[in-house]
Amino acid sequence: MGESLIETLRKGIIPEDLKEIAKKENIDVNLLKEEIIKGEAVVLGYRTKRSPIVLSKYTRTKVNANIGTSTLRSSLKEEREKLEEALKAGADAVMDLSLSDDLDEIRKMVLGESTVPVGTVPVYEAATLARIKRGAVVKLDTEEIFDVLERQMEEGVDFMTIHAGVTRELVAKLDSDSRLEGVVSRGGAILAAYIKLTGKENPYYEHFDRLLELARKYDVVLSLGDGMRPGAIKDAGDYFEVGEQKILGELVLRAREAGVMTVVEGPGHVPLHMVQDAVKRMKKLTHNAPLYLLGPVVTDVAPGFDHITGAIGGALAAWAGVEFLCYVTPAEHLGLPTKEDVRIGVIAARIAGHAADIAKGIKGSMEWDNEMSRARKALDWDAMMELAMDTEIAKKMRLERSGEGPCTMCGEYCVFLLLK
Repeated sequence: MGESLIETLRKGIIPEDLKEIAKKENIDVNLLKEEIIKGEAVVLGYRTKRSPIVLSKYTRTKVNANIGTSTLRSSLKEEREKLEEALKAGADAVMDLSLSDDLDEIRKMVLGESTVPVGTVPVYEAATLARIKRGAVVKLDTEEIFDVLERQMEEGVDFMTIHAGVTRELVAKLDSDSRLEGVVSRGGAILAAYIKLTGKENPYYEHFDRLLELARKYDVVLSLGDGMRPGAIKDAGDYFEVGEQKILGELVLRAREAGVMTVVEGPGHVPLHMVQDAVKRMKKLTHNAPLYLLGPVVTDVAPGFDHITGAIGGALAAWAGVEFLCYVTPAEHLGLPTKEDVRIGVIAARIAGHAADIAKGIKGSMEWDNEMSRARKALDWDAMMELAMDTEIAKKMRLERSGEGPCTMCGEYCVFLLLK
C-alpha cells in the first residue's frame, strides 16, 4: 500500500492532494504538514479521497453522525435513508455502528454511497461473528479480530474506533470501586466481559504493535476509543475514565512513532462545570492528540432531548479545544434513531461546533453570522433562507408562520421598518 501520509511528510514531501485539502480547509499547508507530523492534526478520508477533512485546532470543528443497525432492528433501506439525511444535514463524517447479522452488507452500502469519510467499530463485527459461531458476543478470537480489521481496511474504511485502553488491570478493579453506571461503552463492555470471562488481556492492547502495522499499511486513522467513559454525570472524571486516558496517551506516542495518524475519543456524560477541565486534562494526557467527543451530555434527565444536552456540552468542549464532535440524537437512551433524529442530531452538533469556532476565533467563522445579520437588517428573506444552517427547515417554518409576507413575530412593529 506504500507509506503513510506521516511518513511521506517526514521526508519533506508535501503531496499535491494535501495542498488542495489545506486550501479547502483555509490552513497554510506548511503549518498543516507540521501539525500532522507532530500528531496534533489528522486527515480523515485522505486515502479514499472521500471529501477529506482535517481535524486540527486551526480548522473548523467537524461533526460525525453515527448510523447503523441493531440486533432488534435492521433495514438496508432505513440505513441508506439515514446516511442520505446525515449528508444532507451537513455531517463531515459518518460511522457505521451496525450490530446485526447483515452488518457486512450495511457497511458496504455505506462505503459505496458515502461522500464523506467513513468510520467503523471493528469489535462489533468480531463480536457478531463470535455470537454466530460460538454462541456469545464475548467469546472473541484474536485472529478473527485481526481478520476483521484488515478486511475492513481493505474495503476502504477511513477511521476505526479501537478500545485498546480497556485493560485487564482496569477491569479487575471494576467490582471493587463504586461507579453509578459501570461500563456504558458497547465496545468497552464487550472487551471487559471478554477479559472477565477468559482472564486474558485485551487483544487490542496486547497486540497493539500488530494493529499499528495494519493501520500504517492502509493509512487508516485510529480513533482510540473511550471504553471506560462515564455514562452518568456522577461518574465523570473518575479513576476509570482518567486511568484509561493515561493508557491512551501512551498508545498515542506509539502510534506517532509508527507513522499512524491517531485521534482520542472522550466522554460521555460530564456535568457542565467539568467539561472544559475534562478537555484540558485529556489534551495533556494524550499529548495534544485531536479529540473526538460524544456530546458530552451535561445532564442525565432529558431523554428525548439529548441532542440539546449534547450540543450544550459539545459547544463548551469544542471551545476548550475539541476538534471533532460526535452528534447525539433525540433518541439517545431511548431507541435506534430514525432519519429525522439523524438530521436533528447533525444540526444540533453543527450549531455547537460553529458557536465554538466563533469563540475560538477560527478564521472566517464569524463572517457567516455577519452575512445573516446583514440579510436580516435588509429584510432579504431569500438570502436569510440560503444562509440558514438548515435551509429547508427555515423555509418551511417561515411559510407556515408567515407565508410570503412580513414576519408575523412583530408585523408593523418590525424594528427594521420602524427605524428605516
